[in-house]
Amino acid sequence: MNERRLLQCAVALACLVPFAAGGAGVIASVAMVKSAGVPSVDLDSHFRYLSGLLFGIGLGFAACIPRIEAKGTLFRGLTLVVVCGGLARLFALVTMGSPSPGHLFGLAMELGVVPALALWQARVAAA
Repeated sequence: MNERRLLQCAVALACLVPFAAGGAGVIASVAMVKSAGVPSVDLDSHFRYLSGLLFGIGLGFAACIPRIEAKGTLFRGLTLVVVCGGLARLFALVTMGSPSPGHLFGLAMELGVVPALALWQARVAAA
């Protein structure tokens, strides 16, 4: 299997995270966070909106898969959005304390896996 195909498989696998988390957030809203309690209407709306954005980010990355070597601009733009979210999550960790394991997994994806995939995409595009 060549490097391009491996990258496509890795991105497809990584897309499962925003599809699952974003989809769950749209459907279950704040209830997917066990300790959240009963949300206000505004919190519910905001949580579902952000979950929809997360799902959309997954769709954007998935759209890069077929011609991944030619989708550098889109891939980097999506990566920037994800890293900004990861930095916000890191700020929460520093100011509020360590979140649950699922949120730590998200942080690792946002500040580790996604930037690594972006660097890999650039390498494949340059080849």
